[in-house]
Amino acid sequence: MHVIHTIHTVRSQTLPPAAFHRSRTFLSIAFALTVVALAGACYGDTGARSGDSAADSDRPPNTLTEAERDAGWRLLFDGETTDGWRGYNREAFPDTGWAVVDGMLVVGATAGDPDVAIGGDIVTTESFSDFDLKFDFMLSEVANSGVLYRVIEEQGFAIWNNAPEYQVLDDPAYVEMGTMDMNTHLTGDNYDLHSAGDKILYGPGGWNQGRIRVANNHVEHWLNGIKTVEYVLGSPEWEALVAASKFESFPQYGRAASGPIGLQDHGRNVFYRSIKILPLGPVSLFNGENLDGWQVHGTERWYVENGELVCESGPDAQYGYLKTERTFRDFDLSVDFMQESDGNSGIFFRSSVEGTTVSGWQAEVAPPGLFSGGIYESYGRGWLVQPEPELDAALRMGDWNTMRVRAVGDRVTTWLNGTRMVDFTDETIGAAEGSIALQIHDGGGIKVRWRNLEVVDLGG
Repeated sequence: MHVIHTIHTVRSQTLPPAAFHRSRTFLSIAFALTVVALAGACYGDTGARSGDSAADSDRPPNTLTEAERDAGWRLLFDGETTDGWRGYNREAFPDTGWAVVDGMLVVGATAGDPDVAIGGDIVTTESFSDFDLKFDFMLSEVANSGVLYRVIEEQGFAIWNNAPEYQVLDDPAYVEMGTMDMNTHLTGDNYDLHSAGDKILYGPGGWNQGRIRVANNHVEHWLNGIKTVEYVLGSPEWEALVAASKFESFPQYGRAASGPIGLQDHGRNVFYRSIKILPLGPVSLFNGENLDGWQVHGTERWYVENGELVCESGPDAQYGYLKTERTFRDFDLSVDFMQESDGNSGIFFRSSVEGTTVSGWQAEVAPPGLFSGGIYESYGRGWLVQPEPELDAALRMGDWNTMRVRAVGDRVTTWLNGTRMVDFTDETIGAAEGSIALQIHDGGGIKVRWRNLEVVDLGG
């Protein structure tokens, strides 16, 4: 059974719903004092209090460090206004239900039936595809909300009908009431599909740090520095879960390639701050015109034809490499290739090339039966992992294929035409950084075409 450490701090009171019928920027003095009292243990002049919160205590909320600004991070909430947000399926921000107070974006509780929202869900005015999103949230007692991504707005549908959701919940309260079980409906879960593993959750009055990372349909949820969920949108495993869930009747669920970020109003008090995002759009490694950004190693032929990158054996029939000038550590790479002749090649990563000697690792690109998608260490340990034989059927010899390679820390995963080929960890790979390189095998008679070489730099 997964371990959920819930740390209870200041016990809160439900905030008065009448306060949310004020200006959406400023609240009544009484309401503001209520909020500050609730947040006192972990928000104020001295910042977060040790043991009560996961929030950063060394800098004010709703700010970016110089390093974050240089890296491209942006604030989605400035701590003072609702600029950049609007109602779901609306042009304007809700007049009731939401408010900004003391640097927090607050969703209010509803009088009478606390599960009936008065303000409705809100979304960013901007859409995002691949991104790294971080946010602080504080629960009230029996809090219920969520952070949704790649939102599809469609009249007649609730926000959660079509968009994946990072659940935000006062877990123990709902478990004690028997209205939520321990599977897929608790904080950090991908709502109704994926359950969080071990985690630490700060209870009402304490600040939590949430994080959602989406890169090339690979999704991660994090809570207080611990990864809780990891999945791939559109994968066979994901499709099977959707078909067995409440989303089976919502055909657009999870299908958007881009969409706004959303915050859910479930009629309970929840407090958000320090909402910031780093767009992670893929970078093209090949411009379709020339070999700018690449270095040729060896005498084999590399050239551009009809917008495609072509590698072909030369008269020496030796090994040859085309290496990126840029180096990468953690990344998500997608490449299309077509083997016209023999096709024994490979995609090297975290590698270095001197002459025609390569040091590093390759995701194999080879004829049928020769382990395409496997990982091989050149001039070292040789084969590290090979796909199961039945997975070889994913290769379409003589046609276009898509190889995806994802390396994060010491974990490497490959996919061929959407089929996961290998998924393993290796400490030696995890310690390395280097270039991406394409290979021509020796022996002659090789010709491979490449296109759509795109990479998402995941840092690391």
